[in-house]
Order: sequence, then C-alpha cells, then structure tokens
Amino acid sequence: MQRASEGASDVARPAAAARETWASRLGFVMAAAGSAVGLGNIWRFPWLAGENGGGLFLIAYLLMVGTLGISVLLAEIVIGRAAQKDPVGAFRLLGGGPWRLVGYLGIASAFLILSFYGVVAGWTLAFAVKQASGLFETAAPSQVFADLLAATYEPLAWAFAFLAMTAAVVSGGIRNGIERANLVLMPLLFLLLVLLAVRAVTLPRGLEGLAFFFAPDVTHLTTATIAAALGQAFFSLSIGLGAMITYGSYLQRGQPVGRAAFQIAALDTLAALLAGSIVFPAVYFAGIDPASGPGLAFVTLPSVFAEMPAGRLFGVVFFVLLAIAALTSAISLLEPVVAFLVDEYGFRRRLATLLTTVVAFLVGIPSSLSLGPMPELAAFGMSFLDLVDFVTASLMLPAGGLAMALFVGWKIAPLATAELAGEAQHRQPLIRAWILFLRFAAPAAIGWILVAGLIG
Repeated sequence: MQRASEGASDVARPAAAARETWASRLGFVMAAAGSAVGLGNIWRFPWLAGENGGGLFLIAYLLMVGTLGISVLLAEIVIGRAAQKDPVGAFRLLGGGPWRLVGYLGIASAFLILSFYGVVAGWTLAFAVKQASGLFETAAPSQVFADLLAATYEPLAWAFAFLAMTAAVVSGGIRNGIERANLVLMPLLFLLLVLLAVRAVTLPRGLEGLAFFFAPDVTHLTTATIAAALGQAFFSLSIGLGAMITYGSYLQRGQPVGRAAFQIAALDTLAALLAGSIVFPAVYFAGIDPASGPGLAFVTLPSVFAEMPAGRLFGVVFFVLLAIAALTSAISLLEPVVAFLVDEYGFRRRLATLLTTVVAFLVGIPSSLSLGPMPELAAFGMSFLDLVDFVTASLMLPAGGLAMALFVGWKIAPLATAELAGEAQHRQPLIRAWILFLRFAAPAAIGWILVAGLIG
C-alpha cells in the first residue's frame, strides 16, 4: 500500500511563483470561513435539522464535521499551499497525468454552482428590500415568493446585482478585495447571527424551539438521518470544488494550516448552531411545524416576522444576513475560476473576473426561468435549476472530494506529511491517523454520499 504513495516522495516542494498572498493568517481564516458559511448554514441546515429530529441530526452533523469534514478540508488546504497554484495547476504539478482532471472537475463545479447560486442569492436581496418596504405585513409571503419566481426579469435583475457585487470584491485581488471584504463581512455576519438568536430565544415558546434543536430524538435514528448529516457536513465546508485549494495556494510558507482548518470548521459550525437557534425558537413562537422544509426562509419566516414586535426590522436583518452569507460563499466560487484563468492562461484578474461573471450570469438565466415563465426548461423530472443543483451537489462535489482524499492519502502522502511535520501542534501519530483516514474512512463515507445521490 505504501508504494501507491511513494511516487510523490520525489516531488520537490515547488517554489512559490510571484503571486498574491494573504496579508495575515486571520485574513485567510476569515475568507475560508466565509467560503464555508453560506446559505447552506443559515437556510439549508435548519430545515434539514427540522426534518431529521433536531438534536439527533445536530449530534450526527457535529461528528461528521469533526472527522470527515476537517480531514478533507485540511487535505485541500495542504494541496493548495504545497503547489501555490490554482486547482488545475496544483494537480498537474503534484500529481501529473490524469490527476489534473480533478482540478478541471473542481473548476467546472465552482462555475456551475455560481451560475445558479447567484439566482438564489438574488432572492435574498429581493426579500431584504421587500421586507424593508413592509410588503409582508399586507401580502402573504408565499404569494410574494411565487410572484418573484414567476417573473421573467425581476429575479434576473437581482441575480445580476448580486453577481456584480461578487465580481467587485474578487476583481480587487486577494488582499484588497477578498481578504478586506471578509474581514468586514464575517464579523458583521456573526454579530447579526447573535443579535437574531438572542431575540429569537426571548420570544414566547422560544426555549421550546431551542430544546427541540438541542435535545436528541432517538426515534429519528435512521440511516437517512446519518446520510443527511454526512452530506450537510461535506457540502457546508465548501470541500470538493477547489475553493479551499485556491485559498490555500495564497498562504505563505510557515503559516500553520492544521490550526486554521480547525478554526474554519469551528466558525462554520458556530454559524449553523446560531442559525438553528434563530429558526427553531421563531417557528415555535408562531406555532409552525419545524419540518417545514426549504420554504422556511422565504415563506415561513417572513410570516413569523410579521407577528413579532419590531418584526420588520428583524426581518430585514435576517435577509441581509442571508445575503452576506451568500456573498462570502459566492466569492469563493468565483475565485477558483478566476485563478485558473490567471494562472493557466495569463489573463489579467479584472478581465478574468468580468468574463467569468458575465458567462455565469448567462448560464444562470435558464435556472431562473425554469422556476417560473419557462417550466419546460426541465429534464429527468427536475427544473433546470434543480438539475444543475443535483448534478453538482450530488455527483460532482462528492466525486471531487473523493478524488482529493485519495490523492492526498495515496499519491502525495509523504509530501502532505512533510507539509504538516513542521507545525508544533501536530504529532506524527496524528498525521499518520489523518493519512489513514483519507485512505480508507473518508472515501467510504464520500462514496456513500455519491451512491445516495445517485439512487435518491
């Protein structure tokens, strides 16, 4: 088995090219945490927990983040720091041969996700404005949401506005764009999360909702619950699409990556816990089923805000929070594609950003139209948006994560070990355990996600 990884032992540690780096380790952690903390934490996590028994799902999720999530996250960061290149360049340099296809898979995944993510994120901007106008005090949120989806141009305008904001940050570069934005946006995001969580738990019946979220219900102990927690942990950390490889490639030598991986996972988990502490007290206050599904954010919660004292204000804060979370994640979806064009083809950053953003917007148009005016844009019983979401989330990301775990565990294990050996907090037994986990346990778990996605 050791022979499978010896090929990388002769790989010289590549010299860093003249490229941008993070100004500080804090900047990297905030940016990487911003990549991880997105709509998946604040929108997807609560309704998955609601459908899978609350506390039991939470325990399973924490276990998955602490094992599978951190292991693959650290693997991606190590690949990036070792190669100092975009995902395609990293796999070509460190692995060669067909391994570079893993990098192309990551770039394609990031681009496709960005195309429909911009559409969904645009809804958060629209709802922030509609909430501020007091619309939900006179109109049913379900009808407002249906009208938004049915429109042709309005959702596209919001998607364009959101992608333009994303491009403005990425075009500024690593230090002056991505790092500076995340050093502002991430503290603001957590401040808003805490503010809303405090307000939610002080609502009548708020503590009952909190109890549902944290108290495990063993009647929901099924393989489906475990699989849902495993999938959420995997996708929540933005692993499998090359974003963490790209962010890791901007790390300077000597900056510890092991500690950073734990900090990123901790911030991502904290955001999910705070989101649950907002949603479940709020729905219990309104007497709504916590298993309301994906409509929690855009249909259920606006109804809750309408019943709360100062509900319009807290509704605006919530949708601004969603928009910030979406923005920090979208930045990390755009950056790998931009880095690929800059590193591999010599594009200027601003041109690469503009080109990628425009094409992503155009590719996202069918996703938006398929939910309303053009339902015929569908295949396999799914709308165009749902189809792209399924292909990326259920197939491409697990395949990418699986390949990355195998790559570090088998192909470049000696190099990966050397990358961590100099960090004081690491010990050889822990590093060996990490390598073994990437070789066997992580592929088995990710393979389960992949199979579940195919048969689901």
